[in-house]
Amino acid sequence: MTAREIDVHYAQVLALRVTYVGELGWELHVPSDLALTVYDALVEAGEDLGYRDVGLLAMNSLRLEKAYRDYGLDVDNTDTPIECGLEFCVAWDKPGGFIGRDALLRQREAGPPKRRLVQFLLKDPEPLLFGGEPILRDGEWVGYNRVGAYGHTLGGAVGLGMVEDERGIPAEAISEWNFELEVAGRRVPAVASLRPLYDPDRTRIKA
Repeated sequence: MTAREIDVHYAQVLALRVTYVGELGWELHVPSDLALTVYDALVEAGEDLGYRDVGLLAMNSLRLEKAYRDYGLDVDNTDTPIECGLEFCVAWDKPGGFIGRDALLRQREAGPPKRRLVQFLLKDPEPLLFGGEPILRDGEWVGYNRVGAYGHTLGGAVGLGMVEDERGIPAEAISEWNFELEVAGRRVPAVASLRPLYDPDRTRIKA
């Protein structure tokens, strides 16, 4: 992530090269008293570029296609970074360590975790996911979907759910198992992945 201060109309704005929707984008941190002024300037400048406002539901759909986690919704303080696919965020060699480091090391050394946050894409484009749907592997319950939205780019409902197995869940097994999500009493086959189903190599973000 990079950042610099820029001038937008009368305001000094902090522009951060970061995205929450999996696309090439920016976040603009604007003084609250000049927010409307900056907004009007952006609308005017983007008029010939097809500028459009989008809402939270659109952002949620995009970030779920990219499998971006939302703390407090998809993951919480009962989950570990290893279980949630966020181990790459852990600074194992941080000077002085950190609270919970020993427990995380024990979990990592114990082999495949017994819980994994998995991205799902329903193979049928009609059903919708909202969260709370049972996850089944080979017909047996293995967890619940935590959050869902329709993925307009992927062409079906997308969700993030926690899969559980006391024997451990090897990463390579996720794509080999047969998953279904139960939607309104109907079992719907789903694609499962630990990598984002949309732009897994992050080429659009780096464009």
